[in-house]
Amino acid sequence: MRQHILIPTDFSDNAWSAALYALKLFNNESCTFYFLHTWTFSNSGSRTYITSTYLDTLKTESKKRLEEIKDKLTAESTNSKHKFKIIHSTKSLLPTIKKAIKEHNINMVVMGTKGATGAKEFLFGSNTVNIINKIRLCPVLVVPDAYNFVTPEQIAFPTDFNRFYGEELLPLKQLSKLYNSKIRVVHINQSDNLTEKQNYNLAMLKAYLEDYQSSVHWMPDFGSKEQSIRSFIEESNINILAMINYEHSFIENVINEPVVKKIGFHTDIPFLVIPCFNAK
Repeated sequence: MRQHILIPTDFSDNAWSAALYALKLFNNESCTFYFLHTWTFSNSGSRTYITSTYLDTLKTESKKRLEEIKDKLTAESTNSKHKFKIIHSTKSLLPTIKKAIKEHNINMVVMGTKGATGAKEFLFGSNTVNIINKIRLCPVLVVPDAYNFVTPEQIAFPTDFNRFYGEELLPLKQLSKLYNSKIRVVHINQSDNLTEKQNYNLAMLKAYLEDYQSSVHWMPDFGSKEQSIRSFIEESNINILAMINYEHSFIENVINEPVVKKIGFHTDIPFLVIPCFNAK
């Protein structure tokens, strides 16, 4: 089955790192990569008169840069089943991404950790945070800045077993299939025993992953879930972290935490955010 991957770009090195990672992750797949750039011009606060000709020139230049990105990645590809297309828009980023997902049957959005603003007060850039929180149509894979591709032999999946897992796990299984990756289910111990509901969900999760290499790991509660997950990533040589983004979930809390207030959540590996299919 052909994959359709959307890669938003602001022409930064960070965005290029994400594009390269996507290319190598799907190196052996039939895949169409869509490079998306949204161009807007804001002249608020300025009295300088801007001509329509000048604006047309700027738009033309941004389209040219988008074509250059496409050509550059096409040259990097070694798979004849790879196709590359561009999407250029003058609309705002989030609705453009949502529209592209629907129109092109996008399976995954791959992007860098920082948006065009390069906001330093957040571990993730403001654009990235917004997209993670608002995109519920397909998974979003966030790639750290300057991250070099490593074959994802192991994927960590933290869970508290408080929810029943069904279709939400399909992206995790599909990702695991690419390289026969091992799925490491991680539970942070916050009490000595699981509830009846948690035990049931654990049993169903094991059954759902029975055709995949998987294992369940129990991590001590270090006082913060972030620290427990970080420790597991380091100890187990995890290559990708995957989490389901339920409303009011752990992800929602940690990605909006200002660094100046708390060390917060940070990972040096790609982070797959899977939407809850029941969410709006």
